[in-house]
Amino acid sequence: MTSRSKSSKAFPRSKRVAQQIQRSLSELIRREIRDPRLGMVTLTEVRMSSDLSYATIYYSVLNAQRDQAQEVLSAAAEILRGPLGRVLGLRHAPELRFVADELIESGARLSALIQKAVDDDVARHVDVPDHGDAPEAGAQSDAEDSADEEKPADAG
Repeated sequence: MTSRSKSSKAFPRSKRVAQQIQRSLSELIRREIRDPRLGMVTLTEVRMSSDLSYATIYYSVLNAQRDQAQEVLSAAAEILRGPLGRVLGLRHAPELRFVADELIESGARLSALIQKAVDDDVARHVDVPDHGDAPEAGAQSDAEDSADEEKPADAG
């Protein structure tokens, strides 16, 4: 076995092609698709079928509706397939399937829920008296007690 065959088993061709598709396709989308409904698209992941005939592209959008972006990308899939195959140098370009990536959105939703829980907890504990005054009062009375104890000792 050569070192090349070891590295290709650790990093199969489908993953290498997926990475190249992600880079090339993001550039093609930016350059070729001029639809204002699309907004800013980020390709978050590309997964290839084992025979390289299908590419599932996960994306997120900024400043656009997800449904509209899905329509635009699905319509553009066939248009992008030819130039993508030429850029990659593949004999058969994979069929492109676009899927909205909900991971970022669900992460933001979870962060908002956590922040709301923290804010609610802080709001609930506002009525609790500040314990910062109690130790000072206790410290003052301890100081007075020790002063009182010293006075009778000096007097006697």
